[in-house]
Amino acid sequence: MYAVIRTGGKQYKVATGEKIKIEQIAADVGQEIVIDQVLAVGSGSDLQVGSPLVAGASVKATVLAQGKHDKVRIFKMRRRKHYKKSQGHRQAYTELRIDAVSA
Repeated sequence: MYAVIRTGGKQYKVATGEKIKIEQIAADVGQEIVIDQVLAVGSGSDLQVGSPLVAGASVKATVLAQGKHDKVRIFKMRRRKHYKKSQGHRQAYTELRIDAVSA
């Protein structure tokens, strides 16, 4: 059984036992959370699609870690104009383990 969830402005296809990295949410490591923004639930050949959400569907997950992705380097330059700008960014994430998908 799998589900398509919406969190942090993005959509993720998840199944039981998977580990995913999502945009950071306020939760402690080891805490169990429930994601109720489920857009679709599928099992085998049948698929239940919500409009926009599936009523009564939820995904239970456990927070494994809070961290930051690798640094993304931003470098801007205009040739012959004496302009250089260097910048970096590390996006925060929350790692989840999907425990159960219920419809």
